[in-house]
Amino acid sequence: MTRAPRKKTEAAPSSTPEVSIVVPVHDEAGNAANLAREIAAAFQGRDYEMIFVDDLSRDSTLAELEAAKAELPRLRVLKHGRNAGQSRAVRTGVIAARAPIVVTLDGDGQNPPADAPRLFEALRDAPPEVALVGGIRASRQDTEAKRWASRWANRIRKNLLKDDCDDTGCGLKAFRREAFLRLPYFDHIHRYLPALMRREGFENRFIDVGHRHREQGRSKYTNLGRLKASLSDLLGVMWLNTRARNPGQVTES
Repeated sequence: MTRAPRKKTEAAPSSTPEVSIVVPVHDEAGNAANLAREIAAAFQGRDYEMIFVDDLSRDSTLAELEAAKAELPRLRVLKHGRNAGQSRAVRTGVIAARAPIVVTLDGDGQNPPADAPRLFEALRDAPPEVALVGGIRASRQDTEAKRWASRWANRIRKNLLKDDCDDTGCGLKAFRREAFLRLPYFDHIHRYLPALMRREGFENRFIDVGHRHREQGRSKYTNLGRLKASLSDLLGVMWLNTRARNPGQVTES
């Protein structure tokens, strides 16, 4: 993994930065602090903040991030009192975010931070009805079993939910904070953001992004575990879609 220079080169962000980068982490010692340095390098020269949310790691993840704050003045570190999962960590970060646009990355370092500014710019320059720009992993660096399971899961979900997304599992996304906070929250919501944005009447766009091998640690998910959760989640989102009633444009007289 490429490491950015370990020196303090930027001031703290303004009270209202233009973009907040939110990264959920759990047991990512050896990955998290280096990822924060890469994010700082990717967004250098912009008014940004990055928020790492530690989901009660059992290793040195939190200590490494807190130590990195001395060299990364735009880094904020939040800590869960209980392990609550990736979706809750993302939501914690979005609630704390001070920018109107949020970019998320997975904490394992497999999403290249160099791609993140492109997603931010695409959403910033898009019309207001576009609420999400998602990454599509063009050359996914995972095992064949994971890629096979993901292909089938994406096909089934896309067919049933009509969300037009070929890779909803990609952690690299940019979305409007206000739109995200309007969505109904549930565990694993991060995999259904395109469908839920469409449910609220918004539009999505997608951009090819890179993908890297995991350098440290191991995945928190298995194919069987994903399948078990995705079946109930998929039925739940299908139900939510049947209960949606869009009011169209809202005006004040």
